[in-house]
Amino acid sequence: MSLIQITDNSRSKVPDSDKANLLKIADIKIGELSLEDNPNLLVFPRDLHRYGDEISENCIISMRNDEISTGNIMGFVGVNDTQLDIKSRFAKEDGDDYFLHYMLQKVFSINLFDIKHTTRQEDIFDFLLYLFPHFLKKALAQGLFKKYRRFEYNDANIRGPIDVNRHIRENIPFRGTVAYSTREHSYDNEVTQLVRHTIEYIRTKEFGANILNNDPETKNCVMQINLATQSYNVRERMKVINQNLRPVRHPYFSAYTELQNLCLRILRHESLKYGQEKDKVYGVLFDGAWLWEEYLNTILRPLEFNHPQNKNQIDGFRMFENKSGDDAIGKNSRRLYPDFWKDDFILDAKYKHLNNGVGREDLYQVVTYMYCKKARHGGYVFPYESMDDPMHYKLVGYGGFMHIIPFYVPQKPIDVNDNSWVWTNFVEGIEKSEKRLIGISNNPFEKEDDQVTS
Repeated sequence: MSLIQITDNSRSKVPDSDKANLLKIADIKIGELSLEDNPNLLVFPRDLHRYGDEISENCIISMRNDEISTGNIMGFVGVNDTQLDIKSRFAKEDGDDYFLHYMLQKVFSINLFDIKHTTRQEDIFDFLLYLFPHFLKKALAQGLFKKYRRFEYNDANIRGPIDVNRHIRENIPFRGTVAYSTREHSYDNEVTQLVRHTIEYIRTKEFGANILNNDPETKNCVMQINLATQSYNVRERMKVINQNLRPVRHPYFSAYTELQNLCLRILRHESLKYGQEKDKVYGVLFDGAWLWEEYLNTILRPLEFNHPQNKNQIDGFRMFENKSGDDAIGKNSRRLYPDFWKDDFILDAKYKHLNNGVGREDLYQVVTYMYCKKARHGGYVFPYESMDDPMHYKLVGYGGFMHIIPFYVPQKPIDVNDNSWVWTNFVEGIEKSEKRLIGISNNPFEKEDDQVTS
């Protein structure tokens, strides 16, 4: 197994032995990597077309001669015996990608736990385990999965067709009971059993208790599964896995398809790492721009910022006062969907560096949002490795302000011993950055003497 490590938005040389495998994913849009053909590839966000930046149009990597380049996609992906580990550009030199995993835990609502040692990512962090509570709650929101099962009885209360052969075998000489079978709805089936086996597997992990007891909703979902699967038997794990190889297709329980896939990935984790089907793409990938935006939402939502959903047409606002304006110009409602907005502030989340300036289209877009909401403040938030002050620029016209806000991602100090700067130091530092962003969102001019550049 060959492992190549690289960070997002960077370049790296490729060994000749890995070129053929990487060519199978290089310069191919994510939307073209069919998840049906590659069922062991998980991509987040799951709805590739929900966001305006069209994640489905992005490529995992690009390849030119003996060099690969990455964009905003992070995670790990493999083809045959080649694995590509794409960390965030803020990853420590010794391999710990605290920033990526911190965002994952915040977005998927997992309690932050300490990291006491440094090994491969599957020993410290398991992306799949992070995702389990999210998919479990999503599936249980549709109710406990139930399906028809055949049950065999031998009593005097006949409720179904008589099983003649079994009746002769078990009830002769006659003893007052009849052998029969019924077809009944049951919550104890192969799908809920798969979820139960996954829960019990997670319990064996070092941080399993943190994941399964993360919040009251997760604990309640776990309890529902436990109560529904009274016939659970740890020795039947492989049997249950084999029963679930065919995906769930049910109009009322659509969320169980993804939960089923995730459970299979978790329970077959070892075999998936070392026994992949030839030429199939496998792994877990996250779009950095999406993850950064969703992480910011965990900070800004309590401040009453709206986080619009373009596809679902939620929380946007109109460009024209009257519908006649829409019909005359575009006939598409001209709804506007900033990343974040409240009455007097428009904020755009940018994962890329803005130290070289803001692109013209991005600038015009935010100014348009500000104008339509009569917002006095607009700006951009981007992750940065230096603790720079935000910059403020006054617009002509009605006099609004544009703010460029670097969000400091803690870095290990140069004069600190390698083993003395750990996960808790990172969490302490990034929580200070979060408080700083909250302060700026409430009062863009952090200090009374902030310099405004015209």
